[in-house]
Amino acid sequence: MLNRELIRKSLQGPFGTSLLAPVVITLIIAGTAIVLFIVSSSAQLDRLGTERQTSIVAASLTALRGDVVRQQMSVVAAAGASTSAGAADGGAGFEPLARPLLDIFGHDMVAIVDDNDVQVFAADGRGSVQPGAAGPLLAALVPTLGRARAMAQQKPGMGQAVSDYLAFEGRPVLASIMPLPDPARTLLHVSVKTLDGEVAQALGSGGLLDEPTFTTTRSDDPSRAVYPLIDANGRFVAFLEWSVFRPGRLVMQSTAPAIGVAVLVVTVMVLLLLDQIGRHSAALKSSRSAAQRQATHDPLTDLYNRSHFDAVLGRTLAAGNRREGLSLLMLDLDRFKHVNDTLGHEAGDELLRCVSHRLRGLVAPDDVIARLGGDEFGIIGQAADPQAALAQGNAIVEAMSLPFVLRGSEVFVGVSVGVVLAERRDRDRLELTRKADIALYEAKAGGRNRVVMFEPAMNELLQSRHRIEADLREALRRTDQISVAFQPLVEGRSGRVDGAEALVRWRHPTLGQVSPAQFVPIAEGTGLIESLGEVVLRQACIMGARWPGMTIAVNISPTQLRNPKFPDRVFALLDETGMRPDDLELEITEGILIEDGQVASESLRRFRTAGIKIALDDFGTGYSSLNYLKRYAVDRIKIDRSFVSQLAPDVASTAIVQAMITLAHALGIKTTAEGVETAEQMSALRAMGCDTYQGYLLSAPLSPADVEAVFNRDRNLHLHREARTA
Repeated sequence: MLNRELIRKSLQGPFGTSLLAPVVITLIIAGTAIVLFIVSSSAQLDRLGTERQTSIVAASLTALRGDVVRQQMSVVAAAGASTSAGAADGGAGFEPLARPLLDIFGHDMVAIVDDNDVQVFAADGRGSVQPGAAGPLLAALVPTLGRARAMAQQKPGMGQAVSDYLAFEGRPVLASIMPLPDPARTLLHVSVKTLDGEVAQALGSGGLLDEPTFTTTRSDDPSRAVYPLIDANGRFVAFLEWSVFRPGRLVMQSTAPAIGVAVLVVTVMVLLLLDQIGRHSAALKSSRSAAQRQATHDPLTDLYNRSHFDAVLGRTLAAGNRREGLSLLMLDLDRFKHVNDTLGHEAGDELLRCVSHRLRGLVAPDDVIARLGGDEFGIIGQAADPQAALAQGNAIVEAMSLPFVLRGSEVFVGVSVGVVLAERRDRDRLELTRKADIALYEAKAGGRNRVVMFEPAMNELLQSRHRIEADLREALRRTDQISVAFQPLVEGRSGRVDGAEALVRWRHPTLGQVSPAQFVPIAEGTGLIESLGEVVLRQACIMGARWPGMTIAVNISPTQLRNPKFPDRVFALLDETGMRPDDLELEITEGILIEDGQVASESLRRFRTAGIKIALDDFGTGYSSLNYLKRYAVDRIKIDRSFVSQLAPDVASTAIVQAMITLAHALGIKTTAEGVETAEQMSALRAMGCDTYQGYLLSAPLSPADVEAVFNRDRNLHLHREARTA
């Protein structure tokens, strides 16, 4: 029960003015901020919903246009010799060019016109129409007919079509025009589909749009959205109109009761707080126990601290007669430093508290959990076998991968976990901790956000990594071990070599050629990657300066891009070597856009302003988010070799690759396929419209001298071809 008398006296005293007023003001400000946040978030959700529907409309109209053209082409191809037959019998033979489009595909009119745009044949859903009946429609189509005839002259033969929107008799229609294969004259096949309510409903099928309709006037109703249909000359034709989906408004309606409850709860909490303050004398008596707790607990997270954790682990090992198993888990947060650097130490402290709260829900009641310092945590568990210990570790990794909400924003981190099981004969706390730390190191070295169980072989592996690190430092101080190879990039349509990707190589004096997959991650984890990247970038710029016009691609590590001085270093190397910025292509991974979006955005802006091209490497293996392609303007995406290697009919990777290429081209982005090793893969990629190929089918990575020979040979070959055709 609340101590009402104590509260009444407190309100009448200094407490009422010194503490209560700030509390009330704080509550008002907090309530106002919550309401504003909800209103703003709702508006943002509504905007995103409208943008998504608009994107769906644009894609659906593009698909409709493509369907009409494909239907026309298929009917014309299937009709075959009907063109000549139609000319011979006065037009009746043209029926096979019209009836399938009208009866099967739902087109509204089909016409055949001659060189003078005069109707040779026309039919609608009721049958053939009288000569000249299609004249008004053809008059409206004169500009489009002209473009179709010009295309037919430039590219003779069947297989090309021109489509456009136009307004006819107050209604929007979609017309598609293509030449017919008549050797005696140029006949154009015209197919028209009226954009009526039935077409609008088909575009919105599946619940994508609500009450869609075509109209020639813009609605004043704020609940209706419109998408304009524009013809090839930029003139307005009609609107596609639909009822806007407003998820934000639904959220506001559903959260209003919760806000009321929250206000009530806060009011009750304030009363409880006043009651507790009134009992402050009792709290003073408990200060002794609080001091004892402070000696064993971390003040920030209220978890056990390192000294208590070590003491419990030591006592548990020393007992030796434990019935349950004993597992030791060492945890280290991934990307915590980034949160501290970008959001501030207060946000970092809040994140540690959130992590601690989440960890408490993942351990058994008898487990011991502690914050060991910084972003490191430890758990003494009771797992009796590796499977149970790994299951607990994986549950922690999964939980930490979910977003944390800090100051109204979602923050993503991860966790690396090292696990070791104590055997009954184990007594040495330091040795058991060392093994868990080695497993944790392996987890971080293997890509982070994962669990690794300690194995005896890891001791030797750790020593090997240390040797590689030391030898790599020595190699970077010398000039005779680290080199750069170049793998040619081949343009898809012409087959020309239009550049190369720079790849680092290390010839160790005793180990021979060391794989980049072995030493690059070590360089990333030890801070050597910037020096290593500098070597590769310098050699790439030297090559680019010697071969202007050739694109030289260089992989950029997240560590390099996080450095705000990195763009200045790139520009300095370009000036020093004389390479043109337009010839340099920097390859980045999707992860850097997500983990360090602010820094990456500024660096990419500077690069693209200078003319340097940006490529998104290993596309398809990470987040592959359309949002990132729209937010960070890139010039190229590189399709990962894991998809290219599986290209085959009826294989999911084929559809995925086609979707990537189609998406990229829709956004004006070029594509490069990595790891092309067979003629079948290259044929499939060419059919999909891939822009550039790279792989051992075309060339292995070459030395600088060899790749220059390839550049020279390819350039001479194409100059010779151009001279012969001139």
